[in-house]
Amino acid sequence: SSGINAEYGGDQVRELTRKAMGGNMSFRESLTKRLNIIQPTRKLVEEVVKDSKDIITPGFKDLVAELRANECQVFLVSGGFTHLIEPEAAKCGIPPDHIIANQLLFDDNGDYIGFDKTCPTSESMGKARALSMIKERHNFTKMIMIGDGMTDAEARPPADIFIGFGGNVKRDAVCEVSDWYITSFSSILEVLKEN
Repeated sequence: SSGINAEYGGDQVRELTRKAMGGNMSFRESLTKRLNIIQPTRKLVEEVVKDSKDIITPGFKDLVAELRANECQVFLVSGGFTHLIEPEAAKCGIPPDHIIANQLLFDDNGDYIGFDKTCPTSESMGKARALSMIKERHNFTKMIMIGDGMTDAEARPPADIFIGFGGNVKRDAVCEVSDWYITSFSSILEVLKEN
């Protein structure tokens, strides 16, 4: 979603994103306002996916590979959009059924008509609900959430540990509530390889 936000939404959309990620506006309100400004079409989304290059944060693929090698299941829970996330997740070996994200809705002409409001990640505390669903469905006893925004931090609990990530953007509010704050995925990789 950041590709659409940055390129097509301008400063107004960046500010709405910043407010939601910083915990200063409800996620649903920010999402609705951003999408109403952008009015993404199916064609626009397809172009953004096609033109996306090297948008995976350095070290993320390696982290996913190491977690999977240690028999950990990896899920992506995002306030972004499945249309944009699934192709990138596939590059990391994360299947679509391990992704919970927002779904854009288009009419028969490919014009934006809204988003699926039943998706838990379309509203504040939605990531916590999504993690609860995952934890229950898979009978997980331990869960770690890694994220860069307050919507990620809100997911503890049900996550047992929240690792704040500042590798792309540092948010002081996230740093303050993290059990562990990192700026590179290599920090986690080092710990995994030691154990």
